[in-house]
Amino acid sequence: MKIIDVKTFLMNAGRPGAKFWASDGSFGPEGDYSNNLRGARHWLFVKIYTDEGITGIGECSGWPKVIDTAIHDLKSLLIGEDPTHIERLNQKMMIAMMGHGLLGTVGGGAMTGIDMALWDIKGKALNVPVWNLLGGKVRDRIRIYAHANAPEVALSCKKRGITAVKCGGVSNPVQKIAALREAIGAEMDLMIDMHGPPWMTPADAARLARALEPYNLMWIEDPIAPENLDGYKRIRDAAHVPLAAGERMATIFGLRDLIEQDLIDVAQPDTGRAGGITQMKKIAAMAEAHHIMMAPHSGSLGPVAEYAALHVLASIPNALILERIEDDWDGRAKTVIPHPQQKDGYLTVPDAPGLGVDIDEAFVAKFPATNNVAVPIGEESNSYAEGTYREHVYVQTRFKRGQYFKAGE
Repeated sequence: MKIIDVKTFLMNAGRPGAKFWASDGSFGPEGDYSNNLRGARHWLFVKIYTDEGITGIGECSGWPKVIDTAIHDLKSLLIGEDPTHIERLNQKMMIAMMGHGLLGTVGGGAMTGIDMALWDIKGKALNVPVWNLLGGKVRDRIRIYAHANAPEVALSCKKRGITAVKCGGVSNPVQKIAALREAIGAEMDLMIDMHGPPWMTPADAARLARALEPYNLMWIEDPIAPENLDGYKRIRDAAHVPLAAGERMATIFGLRDLIEQDLIDVAQPDTGRAGGITQMKKIAAMAEAHHIMMAPHSGSLGPVAEYAALHVLASIPNALILERIEDDWDGRAKTVIPHPQQKDGYLTVPDAPGLGVDIDEAFVAKFPATNNVAVPIGEESNSYAEGTYREHVYVQTRFKRGQYFKAGE
């Protein structure tokens, strides 16, 4: 079997409402996605075709419009190759990109979609699901968590059987967590994503971690800029709250320091830009050696990457939970065939050969790409200190500290 073609499918996907997204960002008028350039979300899918008629589907994230170009540049390395030799093709792509610098989001995202499609082809060729190729199933269903930026959304998730929710907390994080915990009670798990912008300073993140200790969080996510490894050590020493990070890194080399220095409790490689299923398995094994759990990032991803995450999490011992926006854009369910169904806070692991999913190309084509680079928040989000929004700084010390680090007004 040989690869004969590689095609990409780029779409402008709608975003859920602000209360249903763990972010303090402002995405423009709900429903007006095609003109919402500031908050546009894109999904990039890649298909690999073989001379035996078997096709594979994958998904890339990180910077989809730029990764689209990278896929077409890598295409020449793949034509004529046997798609079942996945590790060799991964190494070939890494070596080809090496001269352009560190792999980064674009290289990792391009490798991810291609790698995902190769696993899909191999599973179909052998008539087995991908999880079977990864060592078999440890579990038949994967626990998910939803996004909720308001108590009423969290309670709606709880009513539907979801057992964990995450909020975004750059603005007033302690007040938000206190309100959510009071609403959902002690039986649900609760997390917070500090994600920037602006990122916190290590001193402020350590102070926040101590303030959040009483709420028994499953984790604090990305409390500081991801490259600040020394800052993670400072937070670690300051409070007894599990830390999670890793969504912005690619491959085992990107997450190695976070894991090997025991700076996190939960690794969150992004299923669409970590380097593919191949790299996800390697990251999981490295994390397992340090008793670190896996909770893949999936917040901005499309539904193909979600399928890939299900296969990986089914096959590893240290799977914790999978991120899922339960109240996402209604077009999400129409983008793929079939669409996975959530029941009692879990997604069932698919049993069809390969990944068990394909895209509806006609539906994807209805949503052409728009602008893919934007300032991610609006002034009304109050993420920046009063009067400083137009500075657009990367890191900022928190102001009005007496209010910021307290649960009450």
